[in-house]
Amino acid sequence: MFPERLAAAQRGVQDALDAALAQLPSGQLRDAMGYAAKGGKRLRAFLVLESAALYGLGAAQAMPAAAAVESLHAYSLVHDDLPSMDNDDLRRGQPTVHVKWDEATAVLAGDALQALAFDLCCDPALGPPAHRIALIAALARASGAAGMVYGQALDIEAETAPAPLTLAEITTLQAGKTGALISFAAEAGAILAGAERAPLVAYASALGLAFQIADDILDVTGTEAQAGKRLGKDAQAGKATFVTLLGLDGARARAAALVEDACAALAPYGAKAQTLRDAARFVISRQT
Repeated sequence: MFPERLAAAQRGVQDALDAALAQLPSGQLRDAMGYAAKGGKRLRAFLVLESAALYGLGAAQAMPAAAAVESLHAYSLVHDDLPSMDNDDLRRGQPTVHVKWDEATAVLAGDALQALAFDLCCDPALGPPAHRIALIAALARASGAAGMVYGQALDIEAETAPAPLTLAEITTLQAGKTGALISFAAEAGAILAGAERAPLVAYASALGLAFQIADDILDVTGTEAQAGKRLGKDAQAGKATFVTLLGLDGARARAAALVEDACAALAPYGAKAQTLRDAARFVISRQT
């Protein structure tokens, strides 16, 4: 069930992004945006669609929000890969945008993908204006100076810190850099329905941290062919990770415990939330 629904989300959000990009002027900028927005696990889009389904909202209604979070995620990856940030040359198994084109094109493509995300959140298909405004506000908070960008800033600061980060500091960093956008995605259904978010907030908080711990584990145990990106860069730079602080077995145990916490948070939804539970377990079993 979960693999099929994830695959359907992947197809649906790619179609939605392609349709949105087709409305833009043709040229190098649009080509770079489409290149950056193609592929990936689409877990964030899946979380939007499945959280919406909890409230009886169909995929067609929630799809603009699913495409929005993937557009914003794509922007973050393009900028994260820049020479002034993580300086990566490989993403999703392909040359990064600044390598395929140039740094200026990558900056502009990222800027445009970010703007597209908020444009998509204005789609009337998402429901009443009040719900769309709440969605836009939540995405702004999740992606900005108190969320994803804040986490990236902490990550950059850590590169020149006099000592490796503590476990608490890494947890705060990753709650912004990775967790904030995952939290937005998991809460989006409740926002669109105008419903209470608390159970999904608890689910998303545990899920986001488990996701990052799994990434740190894959950075040690995976291959570049599996991950589609360079591995081991944090270790080479001497940066602390969940694995360096907890050990490999400890990190695995912590991630597994967080997944159980995430699943327990979904109890109010009963069997309707099974695919979200499956998604949490997927996070720590994935090889990419």
